[in-house]
Amino acid sequence: MSRVHEPAYQRIKAHVLAQIHNGIWQEGDLIPGEEALAREFGVSRMTVNRAIRELSDEQTVERIQGSGTYVAQQKYQSTLVAIRNIADEIAARGHVHRSDLQKLEKVKAPEALARQFRVPPGQALFHSIVVHFENNKPIQVEDRYVNPAVAPDYMQQDFSCLTPNAYLMRVAPLQGVQFAIEARQPAADVRELLHMSREEPCLVLHRQTQSQGQVAAVATLWHPATRYQFTGNF
Repeated sequence: MSRVHEPAYQRIKAHVLAQIHNGIWQEGDLIPGEEALAREFGVSRMTVNRAIRELSDEQTVERIQGSGTYVAQQKYQSTLVAIRNIADEIAARGHVHRSDLQKLEKVKAPEALARQFRVPPGQALFHSIVVHFENNKPIQVEDRYVNPAVAPDYMQQDFSCLTPNAYLMRVAPLQGVQFAIEARQPAADVRELLHMSREEPCLVLHRQTQSQGQVAAVATLWHPATRYQFTGNF
């Protein structure tokens, strides 16, 4: 069937999908606004809104109120991973958790990280690195960037007593999560923090969480492959 005979909103959806699939619009890119698309296709904003709303429901794009519509990040899993506090996980196994704060600082977002947070390059972010231990064995290096707009008091927390995840779940209720899991050789500093041999790989969880209509945090969680596994309920 010719595109001419398709409903207008379907033609707009097909156009957006083609731009994404052809790599013209990539993950995290801001796509043209509804007014621009309405002018391009000679239709009403209501028609464009329907197309974008359906693409959002299909998780192809992400609409951020007051900011615009972005190409959504690819989801590498079809099931939802529960956001659990690692201290609670360890306690549930009857073991003892402790943490060691390696770094807590305010930084300017480089371009790649700014795109993940949907903010201009150079905008302030909070950055923390925490090593989590189970029965005095290191099992996770948590490298986390946080949006000050949703957690303004992040730098004032005592992360030897409270995990970053527990604090964020309290002050920035979760609205959405995107994640990817991979096996990867760690850099020398991560390997040293986890007391790993040079040959051992890590299981790495990359996770972005949303709260209050914004990206709240971007975390990379490193785990020794011989000491950690991911589990879930279906």
